[in-house]
Amino acid sequence: MNVLNKLKETLISVLPIVLIVLILGVTVVPLEKELLLRFIPSSLLLIAGLTVFLLGADIAIQPMGERTGAELTKKRKLWLILLTAFLIGFIVTVAEPDIQVFANQVQNIYPSINKLFVSLVIGLGVGFFLMAGLLRSVLNLSVKVVLFIAYLILFFVSIFTPDSFFAVAFDSGGATTGPMTVPFIMALGIGVSNVRSDNKNSFGLTGIASVGPVLAIMLYSIFMNKAGLLNSLGASDVISTNSSFTALSVILKEVIISISPVFVLFIIFQLTLLKLTKRQLFKIIIGFAYCFTGLTLFLFGVNNGFMQAGLALGKKLGELVNVNGGAWYILLLITGLVFGAIIVCAEPAVWCLSEQVEQVSGGTIRRKMLLIFLAGGTSLAIGLSLWRAVSGFNLKYILIPGYLIAFILMIFSPDMFSGIAFDSGGVASGPLTSTFVLSFTIGASSGAAGNSDSFGVIALVAMMPLIAVQLMGIIYKFKTRGTR
Repeated sequence: MNVLNKLKETLISVLPIVLIVLILGVTVVPLEKELLLRFIPSSLLLIAGLTVFLLGADIAIQPMGERTGAELTKKRKLWLILLTAFLIGFIVTVAEPDIQVFANQVQNIYPSINKLFVSLVIGLGVGFFLMAGLLRSVLNLSVKVVLFIAYLILFFVSIFTPDSFFAVAFDSGGATTGPMTVPFIMALGIGVSNVRSDNKNSFGLTGIASVGPVLAIMLYSIFMNKAGLLNSLGASDVISTNSSFTALSVILKEVIISISPVFVLFIIFQLTLLKLTKRQLFKIIIGFAYCFTGLTLFLFGVNNGFMQAGLALGKKLGELVNVNGGAWYILLLITGLVFGAIIVCAEPAVWCLSEQVEQVSGGTIRRKMLLIFLAGGTSLAIGLSLWRAVSGFNLKYILIPGYLIAFILMIFSPDMFSGIAFDSGGVASGPLTSTFVLSFTIGASSGAAGNSDSFGVIALVAMMPLIAVQLMGIIYKFKTRGTR
């Protein structure tokens, strides 16, 4: 049964994190008993929620996106495809729970910044670049050329971007691609490509869409800086260090805001474009119900014990590093490396991506192999994030050389793998990264008296898969060449 397979995948991904927190929390880094008692049921809720959500995404989100993309392409009206892509990108992104959390973090550091306006700016960026990504697919342009031009423009604009907003901008690209956005965007791209009989051309759409919010936030920060409105409070813990309880009503409101715009889009598409049978319609509605239930359980678990345990664990390890250094510093980095390797496999969007990659490639690219390379890249990213959190060096020293390496690898990596790599960069930084990993890093920085802000963690997690997956592509190319 499909639900049992999803449950097995989720258990394999999440249980190692739970075990590590419990082992450290009762031995070398003792945590409060109350927090540990909350952590266990919250982890079970997270596992149940992730399982149900992934099942719902398979039943509703993916088929809806593929059918919409296919039907739009059959209309052979480019303006309709592009307009629909813009609306989808804008509506789904503004409704994304990760964006609400991210915008709130930005406002905590920069009180003069309007939280809603940040969300709207990010939504506009995704809408425009999703439109550009589908245009690339329709015109059959090289994904490498489009990505290279997009990032060339991005890094040119970054010259004029205030240093304090550089990390914020790149974090916004990773925060955009959450559990609602990614399945829909990827399925939309596959639907368009299927009509062209070139489904391997679908990869890269999420990667291109992720450039939009980064560029949009950079332009927004330049404007705000010239207007003298970028007055920050300095580094601060953007997640409270207490064990606050997030009410179910608040979670339900977030989930309704997240899912309802996508459901409304589905109704509009059904009436004007899809014309599904009653049986197909009922199946997709059931899938949406699964997504709603799963996301509610997932966010409730994350916000009521899982995230707080990460913050407390990071803070205690950081304090030990600050007082004793040496072996404790190594333990902090090793813990971060292990968390990075494990947590990427628990991201809902990563499972959606890996499953679609295996299907589209006809099984030549195995899900397990992709997850291994993603885990390795994310592990290194979390290690670098903790190093930066404790020492406080400039994010540009890692991010700019990292992207240069990614674009050099693009020359040698097959086109499909480059597209998958940039898609992976977006999906690796999902809800678990922006909650557990971010809180763990903030805790470590606070405990070790680090002088970096909370931004940059998501940016590094989004960057490392670009290198890891393209290395996988180069290895794959040499192996297939050798078998001919």
